[in-house]
Amino acid sequence: MHITVPALPIADLQNAQVGETSEQVRIRVAAAHRHQLKRQQKVNNELSPSEIDQYIQLGEGEQQLLQLAQQRLNLSARGYHRVLRVARTIADLADSIDITSAHVSEALSYRSK
Repeated sequence: MHITVPALPIADLQNAQVGETSEQVRIRVAAAHRHQLKRQQKVNNELSPSEIDQYIQLGEGEQQLLQLAQQRLNLSARGYHRVLRVARTIADLADSIDITSAHVSEALSYRSK
């Protein structure tokens, strides 16, 4: 996954209160990692297609969103599974049990053009 991150304005760089601190991010990532290991005994990127079916459940709205994206973006099975793994990770980072449409949309936004 490759993400282009635009440069921050100098005013934001000088403001120490912008965003999360590295320590806050570290804590959130460690918690997400623990959730994954507890739920499935491995991290999300190691899930096989059959494990994805077992551990990654989408609601009806999320299924429709992903189906539409699959058609419009012509996702392969591999690409489809990759989006699901990333969406599950985004939900874990947000400490969310369920994967929401926002998580799926964010995962889709990280796809290379």
